[in-house]
Amino acid sequence: MATKKHDDHENYPTVVVTKTVTVHPKPLLHHPQQILHLSNLDRQCPMLMYVVFFYKPCFAFQNLALGSIFNSLKSGLEETLSIWYPAAGRLSLNQADGKLNLWCNNGGAVLAEAATTAKIIQLGDLSQYKEFFERLAYKPVFHGNFSQMPLIVAQVTRFGCGGYSISIGASHSLFDGPATYDFLRAWASNSAILKEKRSTLQNYKPVHERGPLLVGTQHGQLQLTKLPESGSSAPTRGAAAIDHLHQLIKQALAGPDMKFGGSNFSNTGNSNLVLKTFHLSGAMIESLKIKVFGGESRGSFSCSSFELIAAHLWKARTKALGVRKGAMVCLQFAVDVRNKMVPPLPKGFSGNAFVLASIALTAEQLEGSSHEATIEKIKQAKNSITNDYVIAYNKALDGGAAQGSLPPINELTLISDWTRMPFHTIDFLHGEAAYVSPLLSPIPQVAYFMQNPNDLRGIDVRIGLPPQFLNAFSHYFLTNLQ
Repeated sequence: MATKKHDDHENYPTVVVTKTVTVHPKPLLHHPQQILHLSNLDRQCPMLMYVVFFYKPCFAFQNLALGSIFNSLKSGLEETLSIWYPAAGRLSLNQADGKLNLWCNNGGAVLAEAATTAKIIQLGDLSQYKEFFERLAYKPVFHGNFSQMPLIVAQVTRFGCGGYSISIGASHSLFDGPATYDFLRAWASNSAILKEKRSTLQNYKPVHERGPLLVGTQHGQLQLTKLPESGSSAPTRGAAAIDHLHQLIKQALAGPDMKFGGSNFSNTGNSNLVLKTFHLSGAMIESLKIKVFGGESRGSFSCSSFELIAAHLWKARTKALGVRKGAMVCLQFAVDVRNKMVPPLPKGFSGNAFVLASIALTAEQLEGSSHEATIEKIKQAKNSITNDYVIAYNKALDGGAAQGSLPPINELTLISDWTRMPFHTIDFLHGEAAYVSPLLSPIPQVAYFMQNPNDLRGIDVRIGLPPQFLNAFSHYFLTNLQ
């Protein structure tokens, strides 16, 4: 079991970076330097988010030199950046309003080559995070000036056994999860390592302009409709996630008896969290459905695996952390709004297109609520994400509401669903990756729901927890699953 601070990575051999280059777009298309205005959804977390792909030793590439793979990745990235040209830019701070936008200046991405004598088998279960994984990623030095930080960085590392890892860091202001998935598929296709180059994987090109999600009228014709003035400084009605977040912060600061109340709130960091992955097999999920709904007596009630596991996780986490019964607790999860907007966002939209759905109860109400009742509230929260909700949410963010810098709050459970983004199927090398692991994120308490390469009906749940609550969470979360 690994933590950010206590992982004994000294037991692993070193990782030596042997080459670092800046990769610019291939001059297939000329893109003049321009400012791409970002939406408020883009601005919430401008830091780099990393994933690392693991490819075990394979006969197909055992005699292929590291330099050859590096050059193919470089060539493929050059071609990909010619279409996904904002990824070669830099963030730029607007001095007039203090907001970040994207400067498409062809500054380039960064690609590093590295080697280690470590063997992939030494890493054990690749689904379990280890601090050593961070050594497999290129981490540019950041001094607070976003205009100097590349938006895409990558590192290919050859292991002593002949296996490889490929780590990619992408600014969350550039892409959300679905757009990152599309970008990486295009890059893998263009790299043509041990396979025929595929001219296209999709019948549409990426759309980089954020027009439909921009607040105001000065950046184009497709704008968010301005909300009626309410004359109140309260959070915008209709954006339940923002409203609930304000209430949670107010509650957390209300008194010393709260877990993060008083002076403890500002001193709570993310560095103590244990990152743990729980594999829920397809059989375990089906078993929970039977226990929750009573087998054949389910009647007309149905739910997705996401709704079931989200409800189960929220109840287990809240109980394990010992939240006070009268305290407000909240479940928030990301919802893709590409098809929720009116009209829908264009195919290939490459920016951030998610908002948070939100449910709030007291801890006592949540504990006393059945799984079925909790699932019904999740369904209602999903259905509440309409065009009007997106407008309200985006407008509320324009007033400065943000989550990117929040410390963990026991009363807030956050979920990000990656199950529709099978990153392991992206074949940078020969065949699928053995595993794709997210690295430590700016909000490590988020629970990620991911596909497992060896069990497509199952779900891997990666979550950050305070170490003193890990055993309790494991107990409550795995109850009824085994």
